Amino acid sequence: MSAVEYVTHVRPRWSDMDAFGHVNHARMVTLLEEARVPLLFDDATARGLGEFAKGTVVVKLGVDYKEPVIVDGKQLRVGITMTRLRQASFTLAYRVHNGPSESDPVAVTAWTLLAPYDVGAARPRRLAPQERDFLTEHIPEADGA
Repeated sequence: MSAVEYVTHVRPRWSDMDAFGHVNHARMVTLLEEARVPLLFDDATARGLGEFAKGTVVVKLGVDYKEPVIVDGKQLRVGITMTRLRQASFTLAYRVHNGPSESDPVAVTAWTLLAPYDVGAARPRRLAPQERDFLTEHIPEADGA
């Protein structure tokens, strides 16, 4: 599925484990954030689109666990696709593999509904045309979305 995903890698930390020895839910949500931040903040800012870094909020999220993620020093492969692009929000879907390779099993699937936010005005804002272009160029659309 790599041809239709934006792919990045994250490395769980020992502190991400819970009493049962696997990455806990709150830490998994943080790892999802770590997967999308370089794309939406670093890559977008490098293209002159710094507003994502100034204000993007998670409106909703969902996480489904297929198998435990154990911290063993390996990176996790995270594939990201876009399932919905609207005027003032977009939804990203995640496939977290239990290792660095596409052949490693998918341990977690998740999604986040994100909205650009104007911190100064304290309200959501619409995506600029250049931001919409960036999103569609850098994050493949999920099959059937």
